[in-house]
Amino acid sequence: MNLKDTILYLSKAVVFGLVMAAAFLFVNSITNNNSFNNGLTVTQHNNELSFASAVRRAAPAVVNIYSLSLDQNSPLNSSSLQGLGSGVIMSKEGYILTNYHVIKKADEIVIALQDGRKFTSEVVGSDQITDLAVLKIEIDGDNVPIVPINLNNPAQVGDVVLAIGNPYNLGQTITQGIISATGRNGLSSGYLDFLQTDAAINAGNSGGALIDTGGELIGINTAAFQIGAEGGGHGINFAIPIKLAHSIMGKLITNGRVIRGALGISGEPLSPVMAQILNLPDLKGVLVTGVDPNGPASKATLRPRDVIIQYAEESVPGVEMLMDRIAETTPGNKVNITIIREGKPIELPVVIGEKLPENS
Repeated sequence: MNLKDTILYLSKAVVFGLVMAAAFLFVNSITNNNSFNNGLTVTQHNNELSFASAVRRAAPAVVNIYSLSLDQNSPLNSSSLQGLGSGVIMSKEGYILTNYHVIKKADEIVIALQDGRKFTSEVVGSDQITDLAVLKIEIDGDNVPIVPINLNNPAQVGDVVLAIGNPYNLGQTITQGIISATGRNGLSSGYLDFLQTDAAINAGNSGGALIDTGGELIGINTAAFQIGAEGGGHGINFAIPIKLAHSIMGKLITNGRVIRGALGISGEPLSPVMAQILNLPDLKGVLVTGVDPNGPASKATLRPRDVIIQYAEESVPGVEMLMDRIAETTPGNKVNITIIREGKPIELPVVIGEKLPENS
């Protein structure tokens, strides 16, 4: 090999080495950003998974509720603690949303904010069906923490959520999980529109906040799934969606109670067998199984074995939807109901009555 060939050979080797070195450095730099540089990855990873900013936005508005009852046997004795729970400050006027079961037996209710301030509160209204209650404290509107809310951002299965409350009176505690299942939207008849989550909800969490990773309120924590007397711990916990809770809150503030419509019927889903017996083309509708003789349905001549297929011009796919629409109708309003009777469609006008309270 002459000198020229040697130089050419070495030059090619050098160039090849430089190209390979450059390629190695390029690939290495990309890999470092993703996984090789442990320090950098951990920092970015933690920033992405930390929920501290969400907690800072919402937690100050989650209060501890101390329900106090007087000892009826010793009226002059000091009040004794009847129950514990949590609540959420919803407005600058001092309205607090919580569960009905938290405050139902309380003679006096004390609200403790996270900054140490304490207030006595009054019950504005409560609704046993949805297990919601609204309290009010007298507080400076410019100095009250309010939870962020977005009513147009419904929770979806798989969303990461945080539950904030005061479990076992330990002090404010945050638990984390996901939305495991969602219910129906806009319900108010008693078919509760629960959000199911595996975020831990223990005694004392009731009435607290369920928030998303942006710190916005998506539900009011209500209950844990229990079997018999064994308690919770199954990772199946429930919250009332904020859209329903906010609607009920507005009604409680306005009227002190939730006024619901009533039709005076009982019904069940239309089964394939009944659809065939009644000669119906599909399985949509509600089969009337009972009629209150003194109710609005009876006055409108509805009777058992009628199938309701439309309510106020809206198709009726099932029992839950129908009961919800009836409940949301203002008592005294007249609506048209389309039924199938003996294979023929009939339209009946009916004046909706008022659903009486459970203890009436």
